[in-house]
Order: sequence, then C-alpha cells, then structure tokens
Amino acid sequence: MAKITFLGGVGTVTGSKYLLESNGKKVLIDCGLFQGDKELRERNWQDPEGFDPKSLDAIIITHAHIDHTGFLPRVVKLGYNKKVYTSRATCDLLKILLPDSGRLQQEEADYRNRHNLTSHNPALPLYDEDDAKATLELLQGIPNTGEPVEICEGIKASFMVAGHIMGASLVLVEMENARPDGSSVRFLFSGDLGHYDQPIVKDPATPPNCDYLMCESTYGNRLHGEVSSDVQLAKIINDAYKRNAPILIPAFAVGRTQEILYMIRELEDTDRIPSIPVVVDSPMAAQATQIYNRWNEEHDAEYASILARKVHPLKTDWMKTASTREESKRINEMKGARIIISASGMLTGGRVLHHAMRILPNENASIVFVGYQAAGTTGRRILNGETEVKIMKQWIPVRCHIEKVEGFSAHADWKAVLRWLSGLTEAPKTIFTTHGEPEAAEAMAGHIREKFGWNVVVPKFEQTVELE
Repeated sequence: MAKITFLGGVGTVTGSKYLLESNGKKVLIDCGLFQGDKELRERNWQDPEGFDPKSLDAIIITHAHIDHTGFLPRVVKLGYNKKVYTSRATCDLLKILLPDSGRLQQEEADYRNRHNLTSHNPALPLYDEDDAKATLELLQGIPNTGEPVEICEGIKASFMVAGHIMGASLVLVEMENARPDGSSVRFLFSGDLGHYDQPIVKDPATPPNCDYLMCESTYGNRLHGEVSSDVQLAKIINDAYKRNAPILIPAFAVGRTQEILYMIRELEDTDRIPSIPVVVDSPMAAQATQIYNRWNEEHDAEYASILARKVHPLKTDWMKTASTREESKRINEMKGARIIISASGMLTGGRVLHHAMRILPNENASIVFVGYQAAGTTGRRILNGETEVKIMKQWIPVRCHIEKVEGFSAHADWKAVLRWLSGLTEAPKTIFTTHGEPEAAEAMAGHIREKFGWNVVVPKFEQTVELE
C-alpha cells in the first residue's frame, strides 16, 4: 500500500512538504520553509513531524523558491544524506539560493544580536552557509523532458515544465507494486503552476494522466487583473518620475526579479517610461539573472529571439546591482527617481526590510507589490491598509503610495488551472488542492468539481491519506 502525509503547504502557501510512502520507501516531495504568521514560522524550529530525515530514501524538489526548498539544509543538518532530485536549471538556482539563504539567516541573527532585537540569547540561524553548501553536494539534476528516472527502488519520477519560474517542474511519481494486485500508483504534483503566455519561460506542459493529483490553489478564489501589468507598471513609474521619488519593489530574487527587469527594459525600449536608475539589491538575484540566460531549453520563443539579436533581455538602460552590504547601504545615498528591487518578496526578511524602513514613511515614495502576499507577512499587512508595521522590532509608519501589480504573479489563477487540468484525458481518482490559504483551496476545489465533476479533497496539516 501507498500513502501520503501532508506536512506543509496546506492551509497556507508556504512550507510545502509532502511525504509519499510505498513498500517501505519514503520520498519527500518539496522541503520548504514556513513563512508568515509566527505560529507558522515556529514550525521551522520543530523537529520534522511525520518523518526522521535519516529515514528518507529520496527528496524531490519541484522548483527553487524558498517556500519549497528552504528547509533542505535543516533536513541535511539533521542527518539526511541521500540524493535530492530536481531539474537541471533548479540545481543551478539552488547553488546560489541556498547559500544565500544561509548567509541571510546568519546576517539577520547577527543584526538582532548586535542591536538586542531578540528574545533569544543569542539569536541563532536555522542553518548556516556551511549547511547549505553540504546540501548542494546531494543535488541530482534531471532534464525537464518527461523521461522517467528511478529515484529509489520501486519509485520513478518524471519532470516536465511547469511554467512558474526557470526550472519549475510538474513531477509525476510512479510507485510500482503499490496495490495488492501488484499494479502501480501514479501521483502527479503540479508544484507551483505558471500562468500561460507569460514572458521568459515556456507554458506549463500538458498534465499526464494519473491516479492522484496535487494541485496548487494559490489563486483559487481570484483572477489576475484585467489591466495588463505593463500598463500598470508604466503608470506607477511615470507618476514616481514626476514626483522625483523612489520606488521600492519587494520581489523574490528568483523569477519575479527577472520578470520585472524584462518588463522595465521593454517599457524603456518602447519609450513608454523614461530611463531611470534601477538597482537590484540582491547578489542572489544578480546571479539568478545569469542563469536565466543560460538555460535556453526552457526559454519561450520571444525570449530566445531577443537573445538571438545579442540583446540582454534582463538589462535596463541604467542598471546596477548591489552585492555587498556596503553597496546596499550606499543605495540610501541616492536621490531622485529610482527603482530599488530587493528580496524578500513578502517583506519577511532580507535587505528589503532596511529599504522599507526608509521608504514606507516617505509620502512621495511608492512601494509596489508584484506577487502574492501570504497571511501574516508584513507585505499583507501593508496591503490591508495598516498605518504602521513592525520591522526589526521598530514600528514604522506607512505613509507612502501603495501599489499592486497583479498580473506579475507567476502563479496560475483558477481559470488557468482549469485550462491546465483540461489536458487530462482521464479523471484522477482524487485531486488534492494545496498551496493555498483555506478559502482559496476550498474555492479551487469547488471550481474543479463544478467544471469536471471530479473528486476533490482539501487536506489538513499532518493528515495521512491511503492511496488505493
């Protein structure tokens, strides 16, 4: 018999972890950090529920974002020493993302200790850069082409393009002899599903038929805005230029930052905005941008055609990157209209917090949200209209212009998810809606039932389901 246990990514959009068990083998699908509310974040410090890291036979990663990968070094620190399977592009991204995550956690712990901003004495990082580097030794890159690969005895996995960010994968896991009659169980994980016709990466691959399907539901109760993101962003930049004021864009270093740079360059090339300084304050984002150009097998036709003209698709007219802490601090000396792009995208940590402390009280400045803001995050609080927010244990007034560009989201909305599911030629036994807040997961389940009449379950945290 086979079974699955939901250890994260249920009731929330963070901490994705799903434990598959079949014939004594244990495979973890994704290994993400919890973010947002304190109750969620504290789960990162608890021993992993439901499994001993040393007992796992393999780990599969759908894509590089921290909410799907950020717990990997912790699991390795606790004794996991087998392979971590993921796409080749994701391997490259993790080589910069995980050490950077370890570094940032060390820097934040040091900062809190220096300024006495901690209830723990001393504040410690969840893991450090050395733990992250040890994790990289376990990575096994797999082509995103759908060819099955044996990851442990009796279990195969196939990786296909998910269209979310570079390297993001749908993963079909086939568990052999998982039923009493000796037949296999096929379980498809959507990972984070991209929407169609977005720049840079290919559209999501058609889903293969399966017995069970894990379907993301981040936007299960919403649709992306009708106004195109380029129109929204052009207006925001032009308005800030007239005010001679700064713009802060919190953005994930992998995926969202590259989409923003691509669009700003396009707006400049078509003279829809003036050329103003653009500063990417994230060494990880700068390195990820180079990786985006390298993996041409995942580029869509438009991106490939720009590269063929020897034009850098992700470089604006007046762009610089800040790698060191000193370079980041020098951004504070800049005057006039400028765009600062910095991680994290939900204002949960990283260098963006230091910029936010200066931008938020400035009545002329703008903060622009270009992605989903999870419940409990500082980004969600600002979007909800709170007049002050707590950053580094300081209360910061929110007086700046607050903008939201919905169309940038790398997640499919519910109509796009239904479009993707329409590629199945047979109904799965069960679809599980995950990676969504409760209302979104329930709404996505309702949309699927209404359109297809399929069996849909919204799982609970730590719930185990037998796969018949």
